[in-house]
Amino acid sequence: MPQIAVVTGAGTGVGRAVAVELARAGWQLALAGRRAEPLHETAALAAEHPAASGAAVIPTDITDPAAVDALFAEVAERFGRIDLLFNNAGSFGPAVPVEELAVADWRAVVDLNLTGTFLCAQAAFRQMKGQRPQGGRIINNGSISAHVPRPHSVAYTATKHAVTGLTKSLSLDGRPYRIAVGQLDIGNAATDMTAAMSAGVRQADGRIAAEPTMDVADVARTVRHMAELPLEANVQFATVLATAMPYIGRG
Repeated sequence: MPQIAVVTGAGTGVGRAVAVELARAGWQLALAGRRAEPLHETAALAAEHPAASGAAVIPTDITDPAAVDALFAEVAERFGRIDLLFNNAGSFGPAVPVEELAVADWRAVVDLNLTGTFLCAQAAFRQMKGQRPQGGRIINNGSISAHVPRPHSVAYTATKHAVTGLTKSLSLDGRPYRIAVGQLDIGNAATDMTAAMSAGVRQADGRIAAEPTMDVADVARTVRHMAELPLEANVQFATVLATAMPYIGRG
């Protein structure tokens, strides 16, 4: 029987790559994101794999509690259960000095990266706790920024550190209900979001330097591995990054 996955931020980048990889493995998909058109593009890519069935495209603003409730209600009605939430949607926000960051921009990043991640996890948790057989898995997309900041990234870094605390709390609270919660911290996967890295991005010492990237498909395979473990096993935290990116050492 196919397993059911909800992927947020599924219209582009990491979310799209993960959705396609899960489709390759025969998962049934619910694709969530703000814009319908890129979600349909992802669904078309997923449908190219013989093991895949038609993906549900559900445009959703995950910062809106009512929209999140509607998303998970539609998934439950259509598929009957949820086996995986890949909690992926997020935004970097403006890359500006801290003193120049508008409060509205701070709140927008917090609303999406932290509150939206919580709302989706909460809705998935309710479904997984109540369904039979009980349980499921939540994988939160953290970031290298859950460990170390980049210059001019105060909102993004703060939210990704907070996601780590969310992951730990959900993992603890999910134990009695066979809900496994883990986090994948990603560094320099080649997507539209990281396109500027090949031209050069600001380093800790103020220099602008190009950084290596890795194929986003390698991230997708890592998520699939985490997702397909039995619920008795959990990858609590994993880091997948471009080998030569400035992270370990002096950078």
